[in-house]
Amino acid sequence: MRDMLTAALKDAVKAKDTRRVSTIRLILAAIKDRDIANRGTGKDPVSDEEILQILSKMIKQREESARIYEEAARVELAEQEREEMDVIRSFLPAQLSDEAVQTACRRVVEETGAQGLRDMGKCMNTLKTRFSGQMDFSKASGMVKDMLKH
Repeated sequence: MRDMLTAALKDAVKAKDTRRVSTIRLILAAIKDRDIANRGTGKDPVSDEEILQILSKMIKQREESARIYEEAARVELAEQEREEMDVIRSFLPAQLSDEAVQTACRRVVEETGAQGLRDMGKCMNTLKTRFSGQMDFSKASGMVKDMLKH
């Protein structure tokens, strides 16, 4: 992942794509911050799975910012946030459709033998391990919760 991001940064600099350059630099800075935090606690540098989590978090932050900017009638800033989201999404694996998320949730509930809401954490951890960066886990959480209630 790191090599892919570094290569993308070089390409964006050569193409003089300022939005892409600045967004990739933000991604690399977030990864470096996490590396430094991990070093302080004796953990290994950030893995590809953790990078996917960082990218997902960055998208969520930008969605929230874009919503706030739109409410404040700052359309140009909202558009900037959306452009950054598109750049970040380009480094994430393809997102699963709602039907595929539903199927994955159902399969995990069956495989883990989940009986009720107390098994929710076990199901979500399995989903996060298998589908990191491929689904919105807040939506998946709602689906799993519904399945465990019945």
